[in-house]
Amino acid sequence: MSGNSGLVSGLGDLAHLSGAVTRSISAENPTGEKGRGGAATEGTGARAARDLGLGWKVSPSIRIGAGETATLAEIDGPGAIQHIWLTTHVSNWRRLLLRFYWDDDTRPAVEVPVGDFFGQGWGKFAQLSSMPVAVNPNGGFNSYWTMPFLNNARVTLENLADEDVIVYYQVDYTLTELGAQGDQVAYFHSQWRRSNPLPSKDVHTILDGVTGAGHYVGTYLAWGVNSVGWWGEGELKFFLDGDEEFPTICGTGTEDYFGGAWNFDVPGQGYTAFSTPFLGLHQIIAPDGLYQSQQRFGMYRWHVLDPIRFASDLKVTVQALGWRSGGRYLPLQDDIASTAFWYSGETSHSGPATPDLDTLEIC
Repeated sequence: MSGNSGLVSGLGDLAHLSGAVTRSISAENPTGEKGRGGAATEGTGARAARDLGLGWKVSPSIRIGAGETATLAEIDGPGAIQHIWLTTHVSNWRRLLLRFYWDDDTRPAVEVPVGDFFGQGWGKFAQLSSMPVAVNPNGGFNSYWTMPFLNNARVTLENLADEDVIVYYQVDYTLTELGAQGDQVAYFHSQWRRSNPLPSKDVHTILDGVTGAGHYVGTYLAWGVNSVGWWGEGELKFFLDGDEEFPTICGTGTEDYFGGAWNFDVPGQGYTAFSTPFLGLHQIIAPDGLYQSQQRFGMYRWHVLDPIRFASDLKVTVQALGWRSGGRYLPLQDDIASTAFWYSGETSHSGPATPDLDTLEIC
C-alpha cells in the first residue's frame, strides 16, 4: 500500500489502497489533530451550544479582526491539500486576501482576493460547476486544486476591512509521500491583477515574472465593460520560453478562449451563461437602469486536460477589443481583473504589489 500516494486523479484511482493519512482542519479542529475534532470549549457557537455543551458545534467559524491576518491552516508534510471549503458574507469577497505558502517560503505562492480565487470577483453569487472549482448557493466556495508540499504548508486570510468578519472554512488534506523517487514536486500558484481602466491601446497582463519550468492551468476573468457594443474580440496570448514580440500560442478571440462562440449571443436570447467542467461564462450582470450601470461578466477556463507547459518563462496577456465605425476594431478601456493559476517547481514567484482595499473595490 505504501507505493500509492493516495492522490486521486480519476475514478480509477479509487480502486487502489494507499497508506496515505487523511486529515482535516477547520474551526472545530484548528490543528487537524487525530481525535480532536469538535473538542473546543470556546468559539463563535458557544452561546448557541450553552444548553448542549462540549461537542455540539461550539466553534463552527472564526472571527478575523479589522486589519488582522488569520492562519487557517499550518500543516507539516509531506502531503497535499486536496479540498478547501470556505464561506463568508458576500460583502467580504473582495475584502479578504487569501494566501498560501509552501515549504518555509516567506513569500506567498498564492495571493488573491478570496472571491476571485473561486470565480466570484463581482461580489455577487454566480453558480460555478467545474471540475477544480465549484461555487454553490449561497456562496459555498469549493476548491479541488491539488496542492502538494514537501515540508510544510500555511494558509492565511487577511481582513482588509475596517470591521470584523466571520469566516467558516475546512481544509482537507492528505499526509503521504509524493510521487516516485526523482520526481519533482510542482507547487500550486495563483496571482491576481487588475486594470481599471485598461489604458487605451494597451493589453491587460494576466501573468508575468514567472521563471523556471511549469505548466499553466487556469484563467478567471472578471470583466467590466465601459463601452457600448461587443467587447470580446481581443486575443489571449501565451509568451513561452523566450518569446519576445510574438507569442507561441495566440487565440482568436476572448469568447473563443473561454469555449464559446459568436459573442456568447444566442439569437433571441442574448448573452447566455454556461458552466462546464473546464470552461464557462458563468456570470452575466446586466445594467439595472440605475446605479448598476455597466455590463459585467465572469468567465473561466481550466487547462486541466490541456496544460500549457513552459521550460524557462511565461507571460500571459489579453487584448480588449470591440468594434467601431467602418468595420474597425475599437481598443477598449474596460475594467479587467484576472486570476491566473499555474504549477511550478519554485515555491514562489515575483508578482505585482499587494492590492489595497481601494484597488480591490468593486466600483
